[in-house]
Amino acid sequence: MLFRQLEYLVALSRERHFARAAQACYVSQPALSEAVRKLEDELGVPLVRRGRKFESLTPEGERIVLWAQRILADRDALTDEVDALRTGLSGQLCVGSVPTAATAVSLLTEPFCTEHPLASVRVLSDLRSEDMLRKIQDFEIDAGITYLRAGISEKFQVVPLYRERYVLLTGTAIGRPGARNATWAEAARLPLCLLVGTMQGRRVLDEIFEMAGARAEPEVETDSVASLFAHVRTGRWVGVVPYAWLHVFGVPRGMRVLPLVEPDHTVPMGLVTTVREPGSVMARALTELARRTDVAAVLERLPTDSLTG
Repeated sequence: MLFRQLEYLVALSRERHFARAAQACYVSQPALSEAVRKLEDELGVPLVRRGRKFESLTPEGERIVLWAQRILADRDALTDEVDALRTGLSGQLCVGSVPTAATAVSLLTEPFCTEHPLASVRVLSDLRSEDMLRKIQDFEIDAGITYLRAGISEKFQVVPLYRERYVLLTGTAIGRPGARNATWAEAARLPLCLLVGTMQGRRVLDEIFEMAGARAEPEVETDSVASLFAHVRTGRWVGVVPYAWLHVFGVPRGMRVLPLVEPDHTVPMGLVTTVREPGSVMARALTELARRTDVAAVLERLPTDSLTG
């Protein structure tokens, strides 16, 4: 059995198409197909259902893919560990985040790159929470920043980073003049632009609106917090945004920000990695850095009077 055969099988599982899998592995389709057939012969079980084209993996194939992912991840971790012992940490760290946490990622990647100048970083900042957790389990990314929902620590290693709280982003002409805050019930009655309902960040907001006895019915939905800012900038809509985004954008000209109250609600956010040991040397280095970095304190460093624009 060769690592190459396992790589081809994992690519086929991911792409669900022989030609795309071959392209991803930089080999010809016949070469990939033959390597998978040889793996089937060696294991003595069918791994792929074939018709005129790829149909699916067999139940045996789905199980073997899980083992292949683990074996390849351990191989990469071993290689990175040896490289780190020889020359210092190098290679690429891959970090994912849910969109609402995108601004917090740089608070870890900047000191990471400072401490490990031979390493590079790849950030995927528009992942749904469930997709990110799957990518961590499938060893496609090293770590992710997401909502620390109940039960997550049973399957993943978790480092709490900060608590996400929310503000109402409006044009200066919308809302009560001179208001210093807004209630969730009041926000529900305004022309809203919110994240799409399939995203964890939106589900969190819906839960808070429900706590306030209100229901949000947005006129515009988007899968991007940056797009939400852009829609509010037109002056027609208001948005509910994570306070952490103000760390990067501040309060844009022509807008104001009102803390949302009744209820005062926050949601824990944290760094999530696999529980497997020894695991990725990249993930270990990032986890160690996260434990000694006060992300919450940095995100709170905003002038008090900036809240009202």
